[in-house]
Amino acid sequence: MNVIIPTQESQMGHIIEKVRHGQRLTLEDGVFLYQSEDLLTIGQLANEVALRKNGKKVYFIENMSLYFTNVCEAHCAFCNFRRDEGAPGAYTLSGEQMIEYVEQHIHPGVREFHIVGGHNTNVPFQYYVDSLKALKEKYPDVTLKAYTAAEIDFFSRISGLSYKEVLEELMKAGLQSLTGGGAEILSDHYRKKMRVDKADVSQYLDVHRTAHQLGLRTHTTMLYGSIETKEDRIKHLMQIRELQDETNGFLVFIPLSMQPINPKAGIRRRNSAFEDLKTIAISRLMLDNFQHIKAYFINIGVQLTQVALTMGASDAHGTIVKEKISHAAGALTPEGITREDLIWLIKGAGRIPVERDTFYNEIKIYE
Repeated sequence: MNVIIPTQESQMGHIIEKVRHGQRLTLEDGVFLYQSEDLLTIGQLANEVALRKNGKKVYFIENMSLYFTNVCEAHCAFCNFRRDEGAPGAYTLSGEQMIEYVEQHIHPGVREFHIVGGHNTNVPFQYYVDSLKALKEKYPDVTLKAYTAAEIDFFSRISGLSYKEVLEELMKAGLQSLTGGGAEILSDHYRKKMRVDKADVSQYLDVHRTAHQLGLRTHTTMLYGSIETKEDRIKHLMQIRELQDETNGFLVFIPLSMQPINPKAGIRRRNSAFEDLKTIAISRLMLDNFQHIKAYFINIGVQLTQVALTMGASDAHGTIVKEKISHAAGALTPEGITREDLIWLIKGAGRIPVERDTFYNEIKIYE
């Protein structure tokens, strides 16, 4: 009996066969892909999956990022956005103040407010409810995609309400979807090491599970590029894949490339373009039950985003207007982008730009 020792080529060939026949990739498959240097094969395979799911369509939205407060009880090692109450730069806006900010910066066509912020213990849960209510009353036609799962867990702690009760209160105020942040890496070891003193792995997943049970479609992320192993990343993807099997409530997965705290940090302190593209492609291959993988230009830049559209990404995010969290952490990218530039970027990758709403309903196709 001949014993055949698997080679890199035979293992990659096996993965290609599995993907093309719709078979689910394993932890071992995902780790192998991360260890492989064959980015072009991985990217080409991810591109096949993206084309199979969405054709040549790449989605974007006219949206605007809002941050009611940067005061936060958590001290996550990677965050440069948070402030202590009373510290220089700390702020907490009322609904009226936020509306004033929006009126100064909003542009015609904005369909979504993307709202996140700090875990501010100096205001009650009702403050967060009223914040949404004020926006919904002023801008009834704009979708409120608000708060992370970690924020929902925080609201539960300060209010004494269950996740379900917190979400129901926010939905009455106008909440229509949850943002994906707060996931970081879904590993308790990682969270302890990186001082992620907010919702743990099971709590993050349970908030999204509860939201899906209430009929909310939500977003989910992975913040990669610090102390986690490649196996940690694949296990993260498998945990959200498992929840998606259960609820089918996630709209999109967003890989977030870690930013250094200092904007002047050199390239050795940043993820490489190779690593960013590989992560997007592997995400597309592992998350067979997700319709979309997003290329987030805020973290990887607009030109790499364009390349990512040929390596598994089918969403180029949105106009944003003025992003603050990644830029506080040292991002060198634009704080926002115009609709025209997004259309140009998508067409330049040989794709068809599709303007969407929060829920991926198509608004306009730019042939």
